Amino acid sequence: MSEVVIPVTLLTAPGQFVPLDPDTALIRLPANSGHGHADGEVCIACAAQTDVRALLHNLLEERRRGLRPPFTRVVVDASAVADPHQVVLALTGKLPAQALRDHTVARKFHLAGYSSAP
Repeated sequence: MSEVVIPVTLLTAPGQFVPLDPDTALIRLPANSGHGHADGEVCIACAAQTDVRALLHNLLEERRRGLRPPFTRVVVDASAVADPHQVVLALTGKLPAQALRDHTVARKFHLAGYSSAP
């Protein structure tokens, strides 16, 4: 029996809308939190909030532990992120895996589609 792979739709342009239903989980990646550095600078706190692989892994864990209802798809709103292409790279396996969770996410999720900013 093959394992179910969950489709991920990525939104990269501000103002985009995708209808959500009860079977859809939504992740919003925030912009720079404004806590003392310029946009685009490397910051551990900001990186943790925008690590899409870690956030997807957290969704799986929350579902497994009964803290989140089951979902069959995920929408990731990356419209506030300075470089949404990095999110695409993370979801397509083009960035090196940093932890076991990255391999789990690669097996459980696939990038079903994304919109690029006009």
